[in-house]
Amino acid sequence: MANSTKKKHLIVVAGPTAVGKTDLSIQLARYYKTEIISADSRQLYREMQLGTARPTAEEQQGIVHHFIGSHSISQAYSAGMYEQDVLLLLEQLFAIHDVVILTGGSGLYVQAVCEGMDEMPQADPAIRRQLTAVLQEQGLAPLLAQLQQLDPVYYAQVDKANPQRVIRALEVCLSAGQPYTLFRKSSRPQRPFNCISIGLTRDRAELYRRIDQRMDQMLAQGLLDEAKALYPYCEHNALQTVGYKEIFDFLDGKYDWPETVRLLKRNSRRYAKRQLTWFHKYPAFTWFKPTQWQEILDFINYELRI
Repeated sequence: MANSTKKKHLIVVAGPTAVGKTDLSIQLARYYKTEIISADSRQLYREMQLGTARPTAEEQQGIVHHFIGSHSISQAYSAGMYEQDVLLLLEQLFAIHDVVILTGGSGLYVQAVCEGMDEMPQADPAIRRQLTAVLQEQGLAPLLAQLQQLDPVYYAQVDKANPQRVIRALEVCLSAGQPYTLFRKSSRPQRPFNCISIGLTRDRAELYRRIDQRMDQMLAQGLLDEAKALYPYCEHNALQTVGYKEIFDFLDGKYDWPETVRLLKRNSRRYAKRQLTWFHKYPAFTWFKPTQWQEILDFINYELRI
C-alpha cells in the first residue's frame, strides 16, 4: 500500500516507434512493482492491433497495462478525453503505488497528462471532413497555405509534416472564426504528482533497421487483412496514420504491393524522425539508450531520492 502523504511520481518513458519502450517499461514496472499506462493514441483502439505494434498479452509479461485495446475505432476519442481519463486513473493507482509508468510515442498524449491540454472550442465535424477531403485530393500544401493566412503565429510553430496537427488547427480557426493560437494556454495546471521524463533513442541506422524488421513482421502476421477489415473506417482520424494509409492507397489501386511495402517502411522511418523532433523540443526529457538499464535506474532513483 502506498504512503498517502508521500510525493507521487509518474515515470514517463517516451521515444520513437520501435526504439524499445515496451521492454524497458515492463522492466521498470517489475522493478518498482507498479502498473503501466499507455500513451499511444492508436494502441488504445482494439481493432488496430498489428498496425500499431500493440503489445500482446504475452509481451505484457503479466504487468497490468491500461489504455491498450480499451476503446473501439467507432468511438470518438481525443487527447483531452485521454487527459481526463488518465488523471482519474492516476488517482486510483497512486492510492496503491508511489510510482506509476506512462509510456508511448504520442507526444500530445504525454503532454496532456504531464502539462494539461488547451481548452478548444467544439469543432464542426463537417469542416473536418472537408479538410480531410482536401488533404486526400490535393495534399497538405493548400491546407498549410490556408493556415498561414488564418493563423500565421501557429503556422510558424506547427510541424508542417503532420497533417493531423494542421487540420486540427484549421478546424478550430474555421469553426470559431478566430486563430487557433488564441485558445492555446500560456500557463499550465499544476499536477499533484512529479513527472520523471526519460527519452529513449538509438543510433539512427539501428533504429531504422528495427523499424524495417518490425514492418516485415507486421506484414507476415497479417497487417494487410487487418487493414482490409478497417477499410470501412478509412476516413476515421485514427486511421490517418502510417501503417494503414499506405495499405488503403493500395486497396484503392494507387500503388502496387512492392511500392506499398516500400512506402510503409519509408513513412515509418519518417514518423520516427518526427517523434524524436517532437520530444527533443522538451527540456524535461533526459535521454538514454534502452540498453543503459543501470544508468536509467540510477537517474530515476536519484529523482525519487531513493
